[in-house]
Amino acid sequence: MRIGIDFDNTIACYDGVFHAAALERGLIPAELGRDKNSVRDYLNGAGRNDDFTELQGHVYGVRMDLVAAYPGFSDFVAAASAAGHELFIVSHKTVLAHHDPFETNLRDSALRFMQQQGFFDEQGFGLEPGQVFFEGTREEKIRRIGELDCHIFVDDLPEVLAHAGMPPACRKILFRAEQPGPFERAANWTEVCDAVFKRS
Repeated sequence: MRIGIDFDNTIACYDGVFHAAALERGLIPAELGRDKNSVRDYLNGAGRNDDFTELQGHVYGVRMDLVAAYPGFSDFVAAASAAGHELFIVSHKTVLAHHDPFETNLRDSALRFMQQQGFFDEQGFGLEPGQVFFEGTREEKIRRIGELDCHIFVDDLPEVLAHAGMPPACRKILFRAEQPGPFERAANWTEVCDAVFKRS
């Protein structure tokens, strides 16, 4: 079986990261909620949309050191490997962020994160760099999923899974979904494991 997985907010967990990075830059008060939406809403509500856009590039670039993989992801990779399944990471990620004066290469930052987290180590996740794909647009991401003939795709964005170009036969799992919808849903990687490997 060929399993495709989104990267940002599906593998890479940014819980608390936007808050920490915004505090470093003096953009928000310390008592603000620690989730990304609280930071976004605070800055956008103050008419500082560009500050939030720049913050996103900062986090996805030079501050990927604050990020970790979601709990349970390594267990999922181990279970998939043991069952002989192929894994692919397919991410909609541009090369550069908007409003980034340093022009940090976001794809290089993501790959560096994967290397540091042991994605390409035999003792770690055991993936190959050739199993990672960065696409410049959502449409290119959808096309790649089809080209890889993914039997399952896991993503945190319902608009990706609902895209008209998604292969109809691909099983779609919505990660960390809070709202009801037409897809299979998994609150965490333990639930993804249970769904994919029928452990429950």
